[in-house]
Amino acid sequence: MRSLPRAIAWRLLPLLQCFVDFFLPHTMTEPPQNTSTPSGKFIPLYQAKSKVYPRAIDGVFNRWRWVMVWITQLVFYGLPWLQWGERQMVLFDLEARRFYLFGLVLYPQDFIYLTGLLIISALSLFLFTAVAGRLWCGFTCPQTVYTEIFMWLENRIEGERSTRMRLDKAPWSSWEKIWRKSAKQLAWVAVALWTGFTFVGFFVPIRALGSEILALQGSWQIFWMLFYAFATYGFAGHMREQVCKYMCPYARFQSAMFDKDTLIVTYDSARGEPRGARSKKVDAKAAGLGDCIDCSLCVQVCPTGIDIRNGLQYECIGCGLCVDACDSVMDKVQLPRGLIRYSTENALARHYSARDNLAHLMRPRTLIYSAILLIIVAATAWSLATRIPLRVDVIRDRAMLYREADNEQIENVFSLHVMNTDERPRRYRIEVNGIEGASIVGEQIVEVPAASNKNFLVVVTVKDGAAPKGSNKIMFDIRAADDGRVGRVAGGAGERTSRVWGWFQQAGHGGESLC
Repeated sequence: MRSLPRAIAWRLLPLLQCFVDFFLPHTMTEPPQNTSTPSGKFIPLYQAKSKVYPRAIDGVFNRWRWVMVWITQLVFYGLPWLQWGERQMVLFDLEARRFYLFGLVLYPQDFIYLTGLLIISALSLFLFTAVAGRLWCGFTCPQTVYTEIFMWLENRIEGERSTRMRLDKAPWSSWEKIWRKSAKQLAWVAVALWTGFTFVGFFVPIRALGSEILALQGSWQIFWMLFYAFATYGFAGHMREQVCKYMCPYARFQSAMFDKDTLIVTYDSARGEPRGARSKKVDAKAAGLGDCIDCSLCVQVCPTGIDIRNGLQYECIGCGLCVDACDSVMDKVQLPRGLIRYSTENALARHYSARDNLAHLMRPRTLIYSAILLIIVAATAWSLATRIPLRVDVIRDRAMLYREADNEQIENVFSLHVMNTDERPRRYRIEVNGIEGASIVGEQIVEVPAASNKNFLVVVTVKDGAAPKGSNKIMFDIRAADDGRVGRVAGGAGERTSRVWGWFQQAGHGGESLC
């Protein structure tokens, strides 16, 4: 028995050695001799984070980025304040379990539409990626959009790239550094708080939310506002490219959606190499130089801090700012644009024209994505257009199995749960069929308020002997008095026999909803 722990220890020693070998080099100031590669170059397992100072640049792609910033933020910040009748236009009321989207009122039972929306979003992402790479990341991703906003504030308060670098190196005893850094942080916090407030406004009526927060009412509203604000402040203000490089899963599997005909930001190495600085008087061709003057401006404007001249990298978000920077340099040195451009791997290798590039975009992969996406969008739109704003559930009365009435009538009691998903009050007529002579005792017209639901007790009578012995299926027809659309619900009625008990217990699980 004493040898058992010793044997276990000997088995664990190799695992312990692997653990030490993996983590120990990170604590060393200098790499040991045995960790070098065959070429003698030491490869660290981790790379220390170096702050990226993106340079501002003007160009076609930068202007498109700002167009998308304005569009997305106008929708996000403005949509909760718009009214639709007497309610908020877009409101996801979780407490009442109602979701208002323009003229639609959806309930948790309409979960299928959320599924359709997610499928459409996923297929759209696949299609756009197959056609033009990471367009979502570069132009409309919330991380990109808010990082752009925060960087614009930083640029306005602290100055351009070189000024910001000098400011960071300055000591904290400098008054200029203190007030500029403080002003920037206050601006970031203000934007983050307003973003969090707007986010909560999609779930709580935003016009009442402000007064509740100022009065320190609504603990969960305050929590989620601060949580979303903190996430926005941290991701867009401090983490920035680290989110895209290390946290976003899309960067990891994007390569599976790329092919040689996907439009991506590319560097034409055949034209640009060998790179090197030169004066305007020097004949680059005679000197054996390419068109790239090695100004590194494409690296300075990159929000993730990569060098696109090293080839396609997963850190590239496809924003196209390096294209704008390179085109501006080519204009100054009087060389053709397009040294860095949106192109495909096949286009660079085979020198496609613009028409050839367009033709290769319509390939089987993209056509299949487009066809499936079109079918799902059309099916979802058709389902929403033909959706009946009425839901009905039927439940058997468990307290009373049946009862005998006068004139040889058998009565069964049902509970109808009528849900009016329309935004105006409705009057519904209840009818029953399925058994000859079946009728409803009492009032057959019920009223349900707008976007609400009510329960009604319905007594169904059947003449003794009018139906076969055992269980008999009946149908409730629920019709709007001003609309011909029908909601059908299956129920049951039966004859007084020895088998009633078994049948009633089985039917007690409730009816089958067909609406």
